[in-house]
Amino acid sequence: MAQAIGGQAVLEGVMMRGPRNWAVAVRKPDGEIAQVAREIDPLMARHWLLRLPVVRGVVALGESLSIGFRALSVSANYAAQEAEEGDEEPAEIGRWALAFSFAVAIGFAVMLFKVSPALITDLLPISSGGWFVIVEGLIRVTIFVLYLSVLSLIPSLRRVFQYHAAEHKAINAYEAGEDLTPEVTQRYSLIHPRCGTAFLLWVMVIGVFVFALFGRPAWYWLIVSRIALLPVIAGIAYELIRFAGKHAENRILMTLLAPGLWLQRLTTREPTLDQLEVSIRALREVLEREGRRAPADRRVEVMA
Repeated sequence: MAQAIGGQAVLEGVMMRGPRNWAVAVRKPDGEIAQVAREIDPLMARHWLLRLPVVRGVVALGESLSIGFRALSVSANYAAQEAEEGDEEPAEIGRWALAFSFAVAIGFAVMLFKVSPALITDLLPISSGGWFVIVEGLIRVTIFVLYLSVLSLIPSLRRVFQYHAAEHKAINAYEAGEDLTPEVTQRYSLIHPRCGTAFLLWVMVIGVFVFALFGRPAWYWLIVSRIALLPVIAGIAYELIRFAGKHAENRILMTLLAPGLWLQRLTTREPTLDQLEVSIRALREVLEREGRRAPADRRVEVMA
């Protein structure tokens, strides 16, 4: 059985993570590949309550975001290095800087994709609670798709999207039991059912059903409910993505999840062999480190 592996594109590189370790590989300005690896002390391994359905999704999402920010700080420092500066490993982002970045990113996402659609819909002459949450959901998804579409048009982000696809291709090849070489990995799909892009879409779709239980409250309760219920919705979406990742051969399930897979076309681009080499380097490092751990550590869940 393949080890559970997830990942994330970073600046000029890829971060890969397993249940107990993560590694980031970055293509430096001089053409060399630098890598940094760290151990993880996963919360889910500490207590069985944190591995309960829905709860584990919230825990996994929080850990993934934290590791992602750390990997981004490392990649940004490496990508900015000049060739003559040597191979000294750059420092990670500090704890307080990490907390601040985390808060800003989460705050921006909540305001743009959760609170704003609710307030916009509240301005419309809709009396039915059911229609209110449906229209709100449509506005939320529209904003999300437009946001990704605008990002996909920014030339400077193209390489990030290529590394995103390189991450998916490497994981797909690994899960298929193939040799991890750039030429072999290139043949695999740049789409993965456990992708965070699909996860975010299903957070919005599931939100429609959860918010329908509350109808159309006053505007202040509208804001509170959209923020307070986000962990619950994220946990449910996580279970759906996790289930899809384990049943990718089920055509009916994949058909139902097709919108989330299509959306990945906006955040991925065909990578080069050089970019796949970077992705594979990070994946190999994680697999080597995870191989030293007991199989019981696989109880920790990760997202691709």
